Amino acid sequence: MKKFAELIEELDATTKTNRKVAALADYFERASEADKIWTIAILSHRRPPRPVNTTLLRQYAAELAEIPLWLFEDSYHIVGDLAEAIALVIPNNVMKCEKSLAGILEELILLKPKSEEEKKNYVQEMWMQLDYYSRFVFTKLLTGGFRIGISQKLMIKALSQVTEVPEDELAYRLMGDWIPATTGFEELIFGKNEQAYVSKPYPFYLAYALENELEDLGDISDWSAEHKWDGIRGQMICRKRELFIWTRGDELVSDKYPEMLELVDFLPDGTVLDGEILPFIDGQVGTFNDLQTRIGRKTVSKSLLEKVPVVFRAYDLLEIKGMDIRSQNYLERRTQLESLIQSIVHPVLQLSERMQFNSWSEVSIERDLAREKRSEGLMLKRNDSSYRVGRKKGDWWKWKTDPLTIDAVLTYAMRGHGRRTNLFTDYTFGLWEPNKEGEQELVTFAKAYSGLTDKEFAQVDAIIKKTTLERFGPVRSVEPTLVFELAFEGIAFSNRHKSGVAVRFPRIVRWRKDKSIGDANTLEDLKALIPK
Repeated sequence: MKKFAELIEELDATTKTNRKVAALADYFERASEADKIWTIAILSHRRPPRPVNTTLLRQYAAELAEIPLWLFEDSYHIVGDLAEAIALVIPNNVMKCEKSLAGILEELILLKPKSEEEKKNYVQEMWMQLDYYSRFVFTKLLTGGFRIGISQKLMIKALSQVTEVPEDELAYRLMGDWIPATTGFEELIFGKNEQAYVSKPYPFYLAYALENELEDLGDISDWSAEHKWDGIRGQMICRKRELFIWTRGDELVSDKYPEMLELVDFLPDGTVLDGEILPFIDGQVGTFNDLQTRIGRKTVSKSLLEKVPVVFRAYDLLEIKGMDIRSQNYLERRTQLESLIQSIVHPVLQLSERMQFNSWSEVSIERDLAREKRSEGLMLKRNDSSYRVGRKKGDWWKWKTDPLTIDAVLTYAMRGHGRRTNLFTDYTFGLWEPNKEGEQELVTFAKAYSGLTDKEFAQVDAIIKKTTLERFGPVRSVEPTLVFELAFEGIAFSNRHKSGVAVRFPRIVRWRKDKSIGDANTLEDLKALIPK
């Protein structure tokens, strides 16, 4: 455990890529086989289920530190990170624990079904046996919120240096349905597990946002365009007469979309499609808000299947008849994809149209139609491009529509995290709406915490502290005095929100010092932006 904590401390202490890769490579050289497989799992988001909720952890920490819970809560809100706050308040000890990372994680798996008293005794005992940074890392593992500045790509680079396995092959091996409790390091990195291969997806090829003018891409005849559909990017895999659906987040979701499983009888064996899972209601693409009603459900009822049917809209063909064709160029893959889709008549499987244009101005016109067609914008793909691994520049670009904007009033504020712990930087915004008496009141509709400079955040923080009306733990309601322009990518009606509207990816564009709160928009103005 101490070696892993030292690795995390070293990774957290630098922003230099080469130093991070070197630290990871050194760790993989020295760590045990069991610790290596668990480290790979943690850094690729395969942590064990959280055995203790954070409410109990706060109580355990306050008791062990012999301070009132309210004092711990206030300290936590100042520090901004639960694991760091716990590591700080508990009396510091020298490292007494000699357990390995794998041993501790296996204990955490066994801890989940135990009684609350057994959980408290185990957690408190572990905290007292660990030094400061090991305690911090242990608590991160407990909460499941283990995020550091290390991407899976950097981990793969380090593993490649140590194992001499090419990075692309490692990226493929780390995909799929494996768990560290039952998978060995040698098996994962060097083995040939036929059953694991059956369901394994390919690493996704990702695009960068368009950086320059369209004309800088060169001859229009070298490019194709597709709409960038607003759903869940996924791969549909048909092998050994079984069908699997994986998301870009490396989550197996076949059971969430049972209507797609019928395609096992239609797709040729050894087929892998790259595409988008989309809600398809009354013959047209629905909103992401529609799709959210199906995300995360343990079971999908018959009524929900009927209310929000989904389709798989295919972009690309990665494997056909068991042959990996990612090295073929885009046009060759698309020709085979189009032929395949035409041969299959099933309402759940659709083809994302490939468009060709005579000029870049025609491409721009098509992008302007994106919202009307329920897409986020366009994907531009070079005709001779292979299907690569991860995010690369040059061959694929995404060109999203300009965001929608609205002027809103700040109504609530909460302390930030990390370096913003002592500032109120997380904001809730409202729009005007007449109440039953016909008087205008502010109805909250969105939260945002990015878009201002450090200087502006400090200025807003000072105003919040002077205009606070009520306090609710780390949250304050404030006198409405400030107007901000917010931008967001999408909008839809929603029964889950008080405003009746849900916006996607809200962020602050600018502080409208030139406007009074009476100049802010109404809820009706926001609803008018919803596509008909």
